[in-house]
Amino acid sequence: MATEIMYDHNSILIVAVLFVLILAAQEAGYRLGHHYQRKTDKDVKAQTNTIQAGTLGLLALILGFTFNMALQRYNNRSEAVINEANAIGTALMRTHLLPAPYDSISHGLLQQYIDLRLAVSNTDYAMVTEQETLAKETKALQRNIWEQAVKAARIDPRTVTTGFFIDSLNNMIDAHSKRNALLAMHVPEIILFLLFIVFIMSGALIGYGSGLGNQRTILPSALMSFLICLVVFIIIDLDRPKRGIIKVNQQSMEQLKQEEEPA
Repeated sequence: MATEIMYDHNSILIVAVLFVLILAAQEAGYRLGHHYQRKTDKDVKAQTNTIQAGTLGLLALILGFTFNMALQRYNNRSEAVINEANAIGTALMRTHLLPAPYDSISHGLLQQYIDLRLAVSNTDYAMVTEQETLAKETKALQRNIWEQAVKAARIDPRTVTTGFFIDSLNNMIDAHSKRNALLAMHVPEIILFLLFIVFIMSGALIGYGSGLGNQRTILPSALMSFLICLVVFIIIDLDRPKRGIIKVNQQSMEQLKQEEEPA
């Protein structure tokens, strides 16, 4: 697996560093523009404003593209939870097709599986040991449920009974693998680095444009930089499903557990 530089760092720290770099770029651009103020005519100022507008347009394009990418990944993870809950629910219902005693045994194991999947979802990103332990327990429980299905198939090999359960069990395992794959997918860091470079260069151009003028607009520039960093924070937070403020909703899995508790 490729090493990710930013993913292991705190998102607030990343955004704070970016904000400071943008402000520093604005200050450097302002001093440079102020230095060339007397040597600059109206045509150069107009060209500078045009370049500023083009850079801000590029910034908006990349920002929108990256935000859409992070949001799409978040939606895919949310959909994966729903699909996995549906797959487990289907397998639970089809346990009644199995011959005794494998119907009750499989049903109980699937209830444990729901608890295990919820435990995985509620385990913090930093709890590496706990995550590895839960992953091993999940694989072991999957094998146990599969072994019960094999034993049931030897007693009742019919497709419309045991075969239906095995098919739903396959879908459940596939849903688990797909959900894990989506959790591991993030916005490529090269895009984030490109985004940060454009932000910093935009700040430098804004500062340079202010330096060419007679008056400096400090507060509007700082507010715009803050809003940009706020959007970046949302992008990074959406891309971190287990450690950010915005987390994937587990309601479908929790609802499935509540429905099975009376049984």
